[in-house]
Amino acid sequence: MTDDVAVVKEIVPVSRETEERLKIHVDLVRKWQKSQNLVAPSTLSDIWRRHVADSAQTLAALPTAKRWIDFGSGAGFPGLVTAILLADVPGAVVHLVESNRGKAAFLRTVARETGAPAVIHAERSDAFEAHFAEPVDGVSARALAPLSDLIRIAAPHVARGAVAVFHKGQDFAAEIREATLSWNLDLVEQSSRIDPAGRLISIRRIVPK
Repeated sequence: MTDDVAVVKEIVPVSRETEERLKIHVDLVRKWQKSQNLVAPSTLSDIWRRHVADSAQTLAALPTAKRWIDFGSGAGFPGLVTAILLADVPGAVVHLVESNRGKAAFLRTVARETGAPAVIHAERSDAFEAHFAEPVDGVSARALAPLSDLIRIAAPHVARGAVAVFHKGQDFAAEIREATLSWNLDLVEQSSRIDPAGRLISIRRIVPK
């Protein structure tokens, strides 16, 4: 299976300029991987499908959103991919929250070299939440925490009109059941186009029980 930008184009439209920015991101992941362990080493040979195309599903799930918060950004999946896809959209901004200083430095490097509209916050999510009150359209996270924890983090932003979009793996059903013990949710599942066992979970309303 060919692993290149073509798999991303199956998820979202990609201009030539966007393709070049995504290639810079991928090249920098490979360059920094040894020092920062950005992704599982076994996925590097499949990075375009497993990470870039998978991340592109976030914006595809909420295509009109141009202001985002991405929690636990790590190597920039999905938040930096979202920012790159929005690079030519006026007013777009993606806030990347990453507590690991080395990974935050990586995110700054990619944002600088691609010109992506990303703002990097090198802090934990609770510290970020204590001072951030800007309205956003979307909240994202991938491979960060159980759904119930993500809902707690996203709740203030969803209350102000954002939609949360979370990537979840094969245990998604159990995570939804657990989350609904504590929360009333307006939740929609979409099958992942990359991981047949996974889902994208979009949440438009979060109310504690």
